[in-house]
Amino acid sequence: MTDVAADTFAEIKKATSTDFMEIGSTGLQVYDGQVREEFLTALRGRTAYRTYREMRDNDPVVGAVIQAISMLMRSVEWQVEPSDPDNEQAADIATFCGQCMTDMTTTWEDMLAQIMSYLTYGWAYFEIVYKYRKGWTDDGERSRYSDGMIGWRKLAPRSQDTLERWNLDDNGGVKGMYQMNPTSGKGLVEIPIEKALLFRTSSVLNNPEGRSVLRNAYTSYYFKKRIQEIEAIGIERDLAGLPIAYVPPQLLSNNASAEETSALNEIKQIIRNIRRDEQEGVVFPLAYDPETGNLAYDIRLLSTGGDRQFDTDAIITRYDQRIAMTMLADFILLGHEKVGTHALSVSKVALFSQSLNAYLDGIASVFQNHAFPRLLKANGIDPNFTPHLTHAPVRNVDLKELGEYVAKLTGSGAELFPDDNLEAYLREVGGLPVSTEAESVD
Repeated sequence: MTDVAADTFAEIKKATSTDFMEIGSTGLQVYDGQVREEFLTALRGRTAYRTYREMRDNDPVVGAVIQAISMLMRSVEWQVEPSDPDNEQAADIATFCGQCMTDMTTTWEDMLAQIMSYLTYGWAYFEIVYKYRKGWTDDGERSRYSDGMIGWRKLAPRSQDTLERWNLDDNGGVKGMYQMNPTSGKGLVEIPIEKALLFRTSSVLNNPEGRSVLRNAYTSYYFKKRIQEIEAIGIERDLAGLPIAYVPPQLLSNNASAEETSALNEIKQIIRNIRRDEQEGVVFPLAYDPETGNLAYDIRLLSTGGDRQFDTDAIITRYDQRIAMTMLADFILLGHEKVGTHALSVSKVALFSQSLNAYLDGIASVFQNHAFPRLLKANGIDPNFTPHLTHAPVRNVDLKELGEYVAKLTGSGAELFPDDNLEAYLREVGGLPVSTEAESVD
């Protein structure tokens, strides 16, 4: 042992057990297993899940962006690459893991669609259910392979609104999820993290609930929804007019009898229920004041006074822009607004595509760091052979600009062809058939 190595070894031996202990914590605000990091009570717990689901299912801008993200992320190609390309065993293990991904009760594309619910809620939890690969049997664990190895039967999603609380250690590490599902009849059950996969949009403070991509859009959605409600009421009032009922003063006095008070309440109900539709009409008593000769009862509609001071359409459009902007998807409004340059839209789409690639990278890392090693361990395989899960990028290729770029390179004297890989790429992005002499590229 050299002197330098001996000194290093001596320093290592001086380390105490405290040096290997975790003393502090992440600082995540958790009370009785429930995360309280969010300062808005409307966005905590099950209330938050109902709110985010309402935003996703009711708002056209949010729905369009989530749909675009889902379709783009489902369309990419995935590949399992061996940990060592030159090692035959590593290649076989990569093939095995790839088989397990496509040998579940749900397709890989449907699996991705379920994982992407974490965009709406900030997190998604899946219980790993294994099976023996025994071929086509009738025991509910059918497989396309019959090698007797252990594979995935399914990665079962656990709905976010069934979360009761988290099981966290003293340092903020996630140990499991407690689920309350009244339909199963099992009551409260714990799904340990060793038997699950947790997907999150963010791991700040190791928060198991991540952060919804709709969080920053909530304020805009809140005001937009209420302005739309006010706008609808205003349109109805403008079309129907403001109903006004004239009644004898005695009905409004403090000395009114029970019969008079009841009559006044009935008239109020008539005023509230007036609508301009095919069944409109009011039956009112024809009575005259004996002293003045005027109608004792009367009902009229006060028409609108003209245009309103505020342009609600512009206000709602502004909130739509902010909602889309928080998800880096405001480019979807460029055509509707009839403004915006082509170059601006290209740059915005490129940024959007980069964010989608980051989400895909996060999904791949969960499989590579947790799902694959556990699968190998269940089969008695050395986790050091854990393969890499990769994906093709979400592409944003402008064929016109790409063609001009290639033409300029060729015109400047660059020798681009023959090049099988380049030709395969250009054919692929252009939707052209692949040449039998050129190799397809991811």
